[in-house]
Amino acid sequence: MKDIFGQALYDSFKGVKGNKLWIHNKYGPKEEMPLDVYFRAADEMPDLELLAIEKCYGKVLDIGAGAGSHALILQQNGLAVTALDVSGLAVSIMKERGVVNAVEGDIYNYLPEKYDTLLLMMNGIGLTGTIQQFRLFLQHANQLLNQGGQLLFDSSDVAYLYDHNIPAGHNYYGEIAYQYVYKGQKTDWFKWLYIDKNLLIVTANAEGWTVEILLEDDMDQYLARLTRTT
Repeated sequence: MKDIFGQALYDSFKGVKGNKLWIHNKYGPKEEMPLDVYFRAADEMPDLELLAIEKCYGKVLDIGAGAGSHALILQQNGLAVTALDVSGLAVSIMKERGVVNAVEGDIYNYLPEKYDTLLLMMNGIGLTGTIQQFRLFLQHANQLLNQGGQLLFDSSDVAYLYDHNIPAGHNYYGEIAYQYVYKGQKTDWFKWLYIDKNLLIVTANAEGWTVEILLEDDMDQYLARLTRTT
C-alpha cells in the first residue's frame, strides 16, 4: 500500500496547501480526513487522551504514533517512550518535532524489547482490522509486555452508523472498510476495527486479559486498560 496517509501528513506538517485527504467507506459518502488533529498540544486533546497519557508508566511503546503528539507529551513527563509507526514519512515528522526515539516498523513484526505500557490512541487499535486479527494482536502484545504491564487504547461502538439497525452478514459490523485518496492517488481498501466494549471484554477475557474501562463518553467512545490475568 502506498504511504498516502504519510504523504498527506507530511505535506500538512510542511505547510503545503490545496490538497485534501479523503477517506472513502462502504456505509456512506466520502469524508475529509482532518490532519491538524495529529499536531495537537495537550490543551487541545480530549479528556480521554489526557487520561490515557496520565495512566502511562515505565517504558512506553506508542503504537501508530502518527505525528508524535502523544509521544512528545510522554517525553516531557519524563517517560522513556518509543514511537512506532509503519509510515516512514510519519517517523520523519516525529524526529523533526523532537521525538527522541521514533521507529519505522510494523507492530506485528516488532519485538526488540519489552515495555511496561503499550499505547494506541485515536482508535489506533483499529489497525488490527478484524476481530480475528485483534486476537492475534493481543497474543503478540503479551510478548511485548513486561510482567505487570498494561495495554491502553480507545475505541467505540459504531452501531450508530447503521441507526442501530445492524446489517446481517458474517462480518462484525465494526470491521469497517476504508480507502484513502490524496492527490489522485488511492490506497487499496483496508479494514479498520471499531470494537464495542462488550465484545472487547469477551474477546480479551478469552485471550487471558482483564479489561478495565477507565472512561466512557456519551458517544459510545471509551478508554480501556488491559492487563494479563495469567
